[in-house]
Amino acid sequence: MTEIFGKPLPVIMGQMLIGLINGSFYALLSLGLAVIFGLLNIINFTHGAQYMMGAFAAYFLLNKLGVNYWWALLLAPLAVGATGVIIERLMLSKLYKLDHLYGLLLTFGLALIFQGAFRHQFGSAGLPYSIPESLSGGQNLGFMFLPNYRAWVIVASLTVCLGTWFVIERTKLGAYLRAATENPSMVQAFGVNVPRMITLTYGFGVALAALAGVMAAPIYQVNPLMGADTIIVVFAVVVIGGMGSIMGAVVTGFGLGIIEGLTKVFYPEASNTVIFVIMAIVLMIRPQGLFGSR
Repeated sequence: MTEIFGKPLPVIMGQMLIGLINGSFYALLSLGLAVIFGLLNIINFTHGAQYMMGAFAAYFLLNKLGVNYWWALLLAPLAVGATGVIIERLMLSKLYKLDHLYGLLLTFGLALIFQGAFRHQFGSAGLPYSIPESLSGGQNLGFMFLPNYRAWVIVASLTVCLGTWFVIERTKLGAYLRAATENPSMVQAFGVNVPRMITLTYGFGVALAALAGVMAAPIYQVNPLMGADTIIVVFAVVVIGGMGSIMGAVVTGFGLGIIEGLTKVFYPEASNTVIFVIMAIVLMIRPQGLFGSR
């Protein structure tokens, strides 16, 4: 059996795939954060709670209304994104002319409120959410058995991430969004409703978090603390990739997931801290992040 640094190749390949699956969620969540920060200059600490709310929305749709997973992929992000629109209109819009610290504190407080409310109502135990029948089973890759659902998560996450990057960086709509960030009065002069654009952009970033929550529900179960356990790592991913960089969020999310998986093979004790060590090194060498600009 082929070995690399004393470790069997099948074990290494298996951990790389597991890391790629984790990286899919890192990329999707950090993408939502990057969209909100890059276009609105808001550090959205509520993102982890909105990820959790997406999973709970899918759970409620299935168990209360009988709505299956495929419809939940559409309806849950829309519902949670709508709550994001309400938050932006009623709260965040009042803070744009103030220091960014006020927005950070507000979103952090909202995250604690949402997590506390769901934890009080449902406890800390995970609620099961079944994998759709069409994605049950798996593929024997020789070195590991890859469940079809986890392969779907990788493909779906990558598709959404690249599609979002294309819209923001390569289309007229994306050009309007970027211009509204730099010079809103000029964009308003062209007849574009900038406040509405900002509101919908925040709602879209929130919907991305909810979409990640729906896809995570069958893997990690539905738990009020699932966002709190993930969001710290996701913020590290965003910092490494560059705050506001769409491509940085995507590449860094998948890349760090793979690095985390390989670390579990060669040095398991460091697997929970390797991302933060990388973040510290990047901040010392390139404070704006790997893909960010000064």
